[in-house]
Amino acid sequence: MRLDLAYDGTDFSGWARQPGRRTVCGVLEDTMSTVLREDVTLTVAGRTDAGVHAAGQVAHVDLPSSVDVEGLPKRLARALPPDVRVFAARVVPAAFDARFSALRRHYEYRVSDAPHGAHPLRRLDTLSWPRPLDLTALNEASALLLGEHDFCAFCRRREGATTIRELQRLEWARDGDVLTAFVSADAFCHSMVRSLVGALLAVGEGRKPPSWPASLLSLTARSSQVTVAPPHGLSLVRVDYPADDELAARAEVTRNVRVKTI
Repeated sequence: MRLDLAYDGTDFSGWARQPGRRTVCGVLEDTMSTVLREDVTLTVAGRTDAGVHAAGQVAHVDLPSSVDVEGLPKRLARALPPDVRVFAARVVPAAFDARFSALRRHYEYRVSDAPHGAHPLRRLDTLSWPRPLDLTALNEASALLLGEHDFCAFCRRREGATTIRELQRLEWARDGDVLTAFVSADAFCHSMVRSLVGALLAVGEGRKPPSWPASLLSLTARSSQVTVAPPHGLSLVRVDYPADDELAARAEVTRNVRVKTI
């Protein structure tokens, strides 16, 4: 079963279960297990960090055929806390894997450079930046980062894990005093999006030249010069998957890349 869900990450310690901490996975698995009277284990498209939001997260779970799929979101709405919702559930082919079948993930990062800060109604998903940001400089620097690179300078190292990624989209748009970064890739390593945003904000306010973020791609370790942007401005907005008849092949390719290097 595929689940499409959203959550406000403010009061969660990220997606993954952690002892003694409130996490999205923990709340969902515990609630679903209670509602369905079945042990539930979720596989997610992207494990978000503490404080990061999701408007278009995807997970899958194996459940008995007797479960009422169509009525599940309504049943869960009665039991889940208000900061997480499953808004769609459907049966998918056995080859579907929320993580390994994904073609790409799409994130957005919101920043307000208004002198008065972010609008009060958007303070939980928009970073307040104290200095004006230059949209042209942001996009010039972003364009130089596109393509397949080793992004180790922008990633928190995990032993044995690859940091090579294909950055497919990185561009900024302004709407009044709010700038949004649109970021898409086949996958992201740990803290990569927030590190890219942090480096680009240094360019946008004029502290670094547009060529600086791309120059870090030559490094072989995480850069201490890069400030990781706060989590609350970041949201996972969509995950793309191939057609049903291509799911198994996509999952196999992804496993070969991700698992054999970890």
